[in-house]
Amino acid sequence: MHYLGIDVAKAKLDCVLLNPENQKRKNKTVPNSGEGVTALLKALQTWGLAAGEVHVVMEPTASYHELAALALSDAGCIVSLINPAHLRRYAQAVGVRSKSDAADSALLARYGAAEKPQIWTPPSSSVRALRALLARRDAVAEDLQRERNRAEKLEVTEVPESVRQSLVEAIAFLENQLARLQREIDQHIDNDPDLRDKRELLLSIPAVGERVAQNMTALLASRSFGSAEQLAAYLGLVPVEWQSGSSIKGRPHMSKAGPAHLRKLLYMPAIVAVKHNPHIRALYLRLIARGKPKMAAIGAAMRKLAHLCFGVVHSGKPYSPTFAIKKS
Repeated sequence: MHYLGIDVAKAKLDCVLLNPENQKRKNKTVPNSGEGVTALLKALQTWGLAAGEVHVVMEPTASYHELAALALSDAGCIVSLINPAHLRRYAQAVGVRSKSDAADSALLARYGAAEKPQIWTPPSSSVRALRALLARRDAVAEDLQRERNRAEKLEVTEVPESVRQSLVEAIAFLENQLARLQREIDQHIDNDPDLRDKRELLLSIPAVGERVAQNMTALLASRSFGSAEQLAAYLGLVPVEWQSGSSIKGRPHMSKAGPAHLRKLLYMPAIVAVKHNPHIRALYLRLIARGKPKMAAIGAAMRKLAHLCFGVVHSGKPYSPTFAIKKS
């Protein structure tokens, strides 16, 4: 097996192919486009390699990695998407300090050969469409909130009537766009039995509303998690200790290593769950009784909520107050 490290940028893919048997490397840079990936696959053929003999290792970078990851996987390559924090720790362990696109792609290839990372399974086209719809819905919702904030400021400001009218029209347009996207999201999920079942299971959890259910449906349908703890770790909800010897001892805090928008989305439902979800209320009160800060207890409530989301989807059973969460 050869290992192909790819450092992903918006415009290009810096690639290093490593043969772990003799440590020989080949370098190639291609555009981050369909034509660029085709050129990369042709280069592999020129080097005497079939797609199935290549293990591609890359970091997920916003959405810029998706085209290459999907195309290479469809072509038959083994693809792994690794956590950037894991790569940084590996770089420290092997003494790599230089930082450049070429160095990063070589480091990715070395990481793949040494660690044999988990193989990535591409999400279905239906899941990819749902993720795109959700991302667009969230972007429009943010634009709408900004325009509403501007309109609110105009109530105490003297401006031309044309400015006010422009805001009124912009708000009306964004409201229509948001409603249309929400209808498309609902219809898309309803038309896919697997997505529909996951959403209904998630909605059975007290404090989980439509937005959380839709986003967690997209996540749990696109990634495979072996346990509730793995899901919580991916979301950046696991506590991290800050302690060294006897002199340095800080408060544990959330790792915040995963997608920030999902953590933000879980915050208010966790607040609601403290009052209305039996599992989470019991945990919250227990932590408060032990003297834990309220924000630490809320963080634990967010983590518990993620555990419950995994539990209902993994078991295929709706939420119950007596629900037992699978630990591994």
